[in-house]
Amino acid sequence: MKEYHITVVKTHNPKILKFETNHLLTKGVNYEFKNIDDAKISPLAQQLFYLPFIKTVYISGNFIGLERFDIVEWDDVKDEVAQQLVEYLNAGEPIVHEEETKQKVAVTVYAEVTPNPSVMKFVANKRIVPGTFEYKNIDEAKDSELAKALFQFPYVKEVFFDLNYVSVTKYDVAEWDDITMTLRELVRDHLADGKEVVSENAVSQDAPGNSTPDTTKAESDLDDTSQQIVDILEEYVKPAVASDGGNILFQSYEKESKTVNVILQGACSGCPSSTFTLKNGIETMLKNMMGDKVNEVIALNG
Repeated sequence: MKEYHITVVKTHNPKILKFETNHLLTKGVNYEFKNIDDAKISPLAQQLFYLPFIKTVYISGNFIGLERFDIVEWDDVKDEVAQQLVEYLNAGEPIVHEEETKQKVAVTVYAEVTPNPSVMKFVANKRIVPGTFEYKNIDEAKDSELAKALFQFPYVKEVFFDLNYVSVTKYDVAEWDDITMTLRELVRDHLADGKEVVSENAVSQDAPGNSTPDTTKAESDLDDTSQQIVDILEEYVKPAVASDGGNILFQSYEKESKTVNVILQGACSGCPSSTFTLKNGIETMLKNMMGDKVNEVIALNG
């Protein structure tokens, strides 16, 4: 049987003390427990929470980190705690039931402002969805657990997913300074737990005919001019729009009036400036590239 020894190590935070061990405690996974209920998978952490001054328990590869409440000083109790840890570990008692836990996925998420003051973009370092998905309310989000979780916050108005990011539109009742961290952590934890963002039943707006089901034709049914417009949007417009947390969809082309109708999604939808800017930018591009086939572009909010 292993014989454990404990070395007490101070940290930069005077409330946190490390109790380093001479044997590994976990299989390369770090754990943090805030209370005894949170520590249900760790008999050791639960035992530590019976000490009234323990606030947080950290269990890592070769150490146990303990954060104290202010009712004691570490100098008064550290030797007693170290002795209890040695006795517990050398008795062969369980540390963490790791078979009951799921390895976290390594993922980072950062918040990025968009041109739309009502929309924040949360970008992951990995692909999270196969296409674009837009949800205006929790009922529409039946095929997305992450969207449903976001809609639990009363200030979340709309949710938009693209390949590696989430765009969240808020109501004016909240300020980004107050809610950005909460939303970022929810998105990060969801991805780190390996949960799917959208289910297999979810239909991407990029799928032919699904941007506006009543009016948009399947891509194979588009006339040559419409197909040319779609190709231009895909190659020249969508990448720039996506970088701002939005998306643009081709809706229709009216041959007689030479009018192109597009739909704005994500950060572009409802943005005070994007409708005018995109309309004129796209309109100028299409006129230059397609000549007299295009007279006007009408941009609609999705």
